[in-house]
Amino acid sequence: MLLSVLLLLVGFVALIKSADALVVGASALARKYNVSDLAIGLTVVAFGTSAPEMVVNVLAAIDNHQDIVFSNILGSNIFNVLAILGVAGLITPLVVQSGTVWKEIPLSFLALVLLFLLSNNFFISPDPGLSRWDGLVLMVFFVLFLYYVFHQLKNTDAKEPVGGRELSAVKIALFIVLGLAGLTLGGKLIVSNAVKLAELLQISEKIIGITIIAIGTSLPELATSVVAALKRNIDIAVGNIIGSNIFNILFVLGVSSIIRPVAYPTSYNFDFYVLAIGTLILFLAMFTGIRKKLDRWEAAVLVAIYIAYVSYLVGGQFF
Repeated sequence: MLLSVLLLLVGFVALIKSADALVVGASALARKYNVSDLAIGLTVVAFGTSAPEMVVNVLAAIDNHQDIVFSNILGSNIFNVLAILGVAGLITPLVVQSGTVWKEIPLSFLALVLLFLLSNNFFISPDPGLSRWDGLVLMVFFVLFLYYVFHQLKNTDAKEPVGGRELSAVKIALFIVLGLAGLTLGGKLIVSNAVKLAELLQISEKIIGITIIAIGTSLPELATSVVAALKRNIDIAVGNIIGSNIFNILFVLGVSSIIRPVAYPTSYNFDFYVLAIGTLILFLAMFTGIRKKLDRWEAAVLVAIYIAYVSYLVGGQFF
């Protein structure tokens, strides 16, 4: 018990330090190659911070822990939208680029709708779940998303990051590589030891997956977005979350279901609805008050919804 708690703390330290290194490296990369911070957040940072979800899901698929495959991704994406953007928005109001409002946020919602339709098998089979063919469909849409992002790289002028210093190519690579490695290691330490502690409390696999594991694998996104918000680097703070959610659905679940087809309990539809509502609230928030801005009171609403959601899940487990 004591060793697990200590390893959890080590994981937290690794996450925070690694997230700081990743934000510094990604921002320097944007400056050096005249690429917008938003594009870097949607690709390098989003992929790196999704690495823990990828590791957990691949292992869960191989070991046939099917509840964890779905609950980790749904729980992580819910945590990303409601808790992480909520906390980042409480730190500083998030001014969002027009392209994110009209393109990236709707794309993340469309990815969610696609996953909902494939998981419930409305079109083909009466048995809900993701087949290998469904996984290939998700991967095709992931490739299309990458094409869209790289198309944006060619057509988006770089936004000058706030503060920071110029770094050599070697130092940029070092910051990014060490940041990604530390995020993955820290996430793995937190997840593995959180599961050990949760099992001692006899919590179900679904609840473990959608809360403790999902939060654990999303801690890189939390650390990265919070550090970016503190540095007033809003594009990375927001792009990281939107990009990570799209990566999680299209890439991580695509790979997981290709490794092993995944059965889908329809009870997860409730969690789909929560994620859809959170994404729609984020989109609508762009048109209230000051346009294209997540104000602190709107961020507080997102956090409140997440607290209510987790309380409902945990309450249902024990009462």
